[in-house]
Amino acid sequence: MARTKNALTGYYIQKISDTNKEKANNNEWLELAKWISTVEDASNEETDSTGYYDGDGTPTDDVISHQLGYAFTGLYDDEDAAMSVIESMIGKVGENRKIWFKVVKPDGTKERSGKATVKEPIAQVGDATAFGTFSCTVTFDNVTSWKEVQGVQK
Repeated sequence: MARTKNALTGYYIQKISDTNKEKANNNEWLELAKWISTVEDASNEETDSTGYYDGDGTPTDDVISHQLGYAFTGLYDDEDAAMSVIESMIGKVGENRKIWFKVVKPDGTKERSGKATVKEPIAQVGDATAFGTFSCTVTFDNVTSWKEVQGVQK
């Protein structure tokens, strides 16, 4: 695959409930796409710089943690199921901000998924003459890797 438009990447969420606490239910994914105009990297990385005597004392960087995340912005639609799940988290804390989150490559052959945290959900705000805005950040709770999607032809 050469170049592809960003809009072909799939972002899906699923509310965690008593029936899917340990594993996401493949039939309950909600796509976070309608009216979303921008998705940006919102990853967090922590580094440590240290210089050593076996070199010239110039510090070298070591990445000691990385948390993959995405920031979504667009317009709010109360009838969109994925946005409604995110909007329902406003004002909540702890486990009430946890979701299952999945990112699918544009060609559909690979995905990464896992538990995630919704941060700074915002819905239905802005100028009186404008449509209500929507935004949130979603960060994976653990390190995730791309996995082949079964049954997808390349």
